[in-house]
Amino acid sequence: MTFSDLGLSQPVLKALKDIGYETPSAIQAATIPTLLGGRDVVGMAQTGTGKTAAFALPIIDRLDLGQKTPQALVLAPTRELALQVCEAFEKYAAHLKDVHILPVYGGQGYGVQLSALRRGVHIVVGTPGRIIDHLEKGTLDLSELQYLVLDEADEMLKMGFAEDVETILAETPETKQVALFSATMPATIRRMSKQYLHDPEEITVKAKTQTSANISQRYLVTAWQQKMDALTRILEVENFDGMIVFGRTRSITEEIAEKLRARGYSAAAINGDIAQPQREKTVNQLKSGKLDILVATDVAARGLDVERVSHVVNYDIPTDAESYVHRIGRTGRAGRSGDAISFVTPRERGLVKMIERATRQELTEIPLPSVDEVNVTRLSRFDDRITAALGEAERIEAFRDIVAHYVRNHDVPEVDVAAALAVVAQGETPLLLEPDPEPAPRRERTERTDRGDRPAFGDRGERGDRPERRTPREGFATYRIAVGKRQRVEPRQIVGALANEGGLRRDDFGAIKIMPDFSLVELPANLPAGALDRLADTRISGQLIELRPDTGRPQRRKDATSRGHRDDRGSGDRGYGDRPRREGGERGSYRDSGSRDSGSRGSYGDDRPARKPRHKRSDG
Repeated sequence: MTFSDLGLSQPVLKALKDIGYETPSAIQAATIPTLLGGRDVVGMAQTGTGKTAAFALPIIDRLDLGQKTPQALVLAPTRELALQVCEAFEKYAAHLKDVHILPVYGGQGYGVQLSALRRGVHIVVGTPGRIIDHLEKGTLDLSELQYLVLDEADEMLKMGFAEDVETILAETPETKQVALFSATMPATIRRMSKQYLHDPEEITVKAKTQTSANISQRYLVTAWQQKMDALTRILEVENFDGMIVFGRTRSITEEIAEKLRARGYSAAAINGDIAQPQREKTVNQLKSGKLDILVATDVAARGLDVERVSHVVNYDIPTDAESYVHRIGRTGRAGRSGDAISFVTPRERGLVKMIERATRQELTEIPLPSVDEVNVTRLSRFDDRITAALGEAERIEAFRDIVAHYVRNHDVPEVDVAAALAVVAQGETPLLLEPDPEPAPRRERTERTDRGDRPAFGDRGERGDRPERRTPREGFATYRIAVGKRQRVEPRQIVGALANEGGLRRDDFGAIKIMPDFSLVELPANLPAGALDRLADTRISGQLIELRPDTGRPQRRKDATSRGHRDDRGSGDRGYGDRPRREGGERGSYRDSGSRDSGSRGSYGDDRPARKPRHKRSDG
């Protein structure tokens, strides 16, 4: 079957030929003749099946270009989808004169929309919220509407537009023709179709697979904390043109984009918090090649069709198969090949199985790209840069004389000069990654001793001196720094700060343990005094780290005694009976707070009553 078999007019067929459409998809073949015949339609089809052309082509074919009030209204759940539908209408109407199509959505100024409506438009494509605004202002006249389309109706319900959609439907003529498209058919949509559609024909298209066979689908198991490092390595080894990275929340998209920019990638985020003009500008930058990576939420990216997008990365794997299909459908479109890579935490393995069952396609597990793979890719790109530079004969000739002059005057081999120039060109960033450190061997757990074999409380030692304390490896000592989890410090920050200030290498670091208020770092035991002085003044997250050898005891504050002991409250050296106060003011020490009601429990003065003797409770 061809499009000419569906009853479309010659101008429309010519536009399809220009675009490159040859044969209609299943939803198009079933829907177009029905709509051309004037009957309402309820279509169930997944994204990427070609349903936009299924309703747009019959509307374009039957337009009355002499009518100035809107003849067709298409409701879409998102601004991006509305813009995509508008672009499709414009392509299909390329060989018809003076067809006016207006996108109407929030975030765009009213002035542009009002001017277009006053001049007259044939087709309005918009989101429910902004359409309601125009109806309330009296600036949108739907009295002569002939065609109404609800695109992705189930998505509009999920986004809370059910009431708005019904309000809009009530404002339209009874004689209009309605087409409703949805990936699913919940009860609300079923009720809506019975109420507002007249004897609709139900058309259901089930693809053999919900995802395109042109898309390679892979997944990588990684801890949540390691996702950014995993993404960086994926970007290093994958040969991508344009990429969309999906995050679950608005905040995570901003965070990902910011970290990618810090790593030298051209990245930007779009989400519900980004103003519409900025979102349009960002998408256009992705299309033109000024931007390589777009970080987006599901809703913000719905309807995006950018030819450059070769890869989709699910930074957060979606929790339902439908969202997964929508996401990876941003690549591999119109017969092109694409790649989809999903990051999966160990607890999310079940989601992979669920997606495989729903899409009837297997996802291939891949390992984290190794340092060797990253370095091979970097060397290959470095070789390409050299090859490209060698192709510029005139510039090479000029620099050849400069290098020859240096070799003659400094008696240095040419290969050394070339290596030095490579160092200059590379800058501070090393060309090759260092090998990943081998994981420390896991300590075997010792069997628990019986309760009766435990040492008495007084024999257990002070805090920090317990037997399970880790012993530094040979040649290393444990140092304490005054930043920890409260300062949101990470091991890489500690390594970077100490390495930069103290001139340390990667091999100079052992285990790092981050505690709530401090951190323990293994460093060489023979650190010179000068390095210790420099490191003591180092700051991490704006706070002095106060590096010092770890003795296992908490450091006493210099300006005051610990909580509960102040200099102006007496010596505070009374405890239970004659037991002196513990150093550092541990729980159980008391202060001389003057007289309190002697009858109250726990009074601290000398006049407190003697405690009654405690009696052992009999097991009987």
